[in-house]
Amino acid sequence: MASTRQDTVTVDLGGRTVTVPKGGLYDRYRMDTDLDDVARDPRVSGVEFFRRLPKTRVDSPIGDTLTPNFYYRVSTARLTMLARSRAIRARLPRELAPLEIAPGLGLVSVMFFRYDVCDIDFYTEAAVGIAVKPARHGGLGLVDLVAALKNEDLDTYVLSLPVSTDIAQVRGRDGYGFPKWVTPLDVIVDADRTAARVANEEGGTDLAFAAATPAQRTYPSGTRVSTLTSYTSIGGAWHSTLSQTNVLAAGAARLPRGAALQVGEGRMAEDLRSLRPLKTVRFDVMTEGQLALHMPVPASLPNRTR
Repeated sequence: MASTRQDTVTVDLGGRTVTVPKGGLYDRYRMDTDLDDVARDPRVSGVEFFRRLPKTRVDSPIGDTLTPNFYYRVSTARLTMLARSRAIRARLPRELAPLEIAPGLGLVSVMFFRYDVCDIDFYTEAAVGIAVKPARHGGLGLVDLVAALKNEDLDTYVLSLPVSTDIAQVRGRDGYGFPKWVTPLDVIVDADRTAARVANEEGGTDLAFAAATPAQRTYPSGTRVSTLTSYTSIGGAWHSTLSQTNVLAAGAARLPRGAALQVGEGRMAEDLRSLRPLKTVRFDVMTEGQLALHMPVPASLPNRTR
C-alpha cells in the first residue's frame, strides 16, 4: 500500500529543534488548543473532561509551556505480571520500593499506547514499568493495593518508554525525565484485536504483542477517572508526574489466555528480562479514553533501606 508523506515544520523546545506535522494541533496552537475545534473532530467523543481542567503556563526544561498536555482520543493496553521482589529491587533506585501483593512478589507491566488526537499530534508509545509504593509516608493500605491491581490509582517507575515522534521524545526525556527514544512503533487497539510491535535499532523486533481485546464496557465521561503517578529524576532531584485518565470504554481479563507476547532483542526486551516476570495475571485494554498529563513537580521520597 502506498504511503503519503506528511508535510512538517520545525519548532523549538527550549533550544531543541523538532519537527511536527504542518497544520497539526501543535503547529496551530502550541498547546493552547481550541477545544471547540477539537470537538468537531469525528474521532473525539467530547471535550467536557478538559473544560474542567484549566491549563497553566509554566517555565520548564523544554522552555515556556502550558500544562497539562491534553490527549483527546487515547487507546491503551497493559499486561500486568508477577515478578520476584529481589529482581525488581535490582532495577529500582534506592529511594523506591516495589509494591508487593505478597511477601517477595511484586508487579511489573508492559504497556502500549496509541494517541490519535492530542496537543502534540498523533504518536504511539510503549513501556516497561514497575509498580512501586506511593511516596507518601505511612503504610500501604488494602484500598491502595486493590486500586493498584485494578490500574485505577497506580504509582510507577518506568524503565523503558520508546515513542514514535521527535516531539514526544524531547518533551518526555528533557521535560519529564523519562527514558524515551524514537523508534518505529505500531499500536492497534480496537474492539476485536489488540496488537503492537516495537522495532529495535536494526529494524528487528524488540517487543511484539497480539491478543483478542477483552469485552468492553462504556462509561459516561467523568464517571471513571484513574490516576497514575510516575517518579523520575530530573537534574538529580526527584519529581512526580501525574496523569489523569478519563475512561470511556474499557475491559479486562484475569489470567488471560491467548495473549502472545514476543520478547525479542532490544532495550525493552532487556529491561523486561531483567525483571524475570513469572506469570501474567491481568490484561487491561481501553479502546477509548482521554488523558491529562501534568508537568512534573518536585517530590520528597523517603530514605529506604534494602
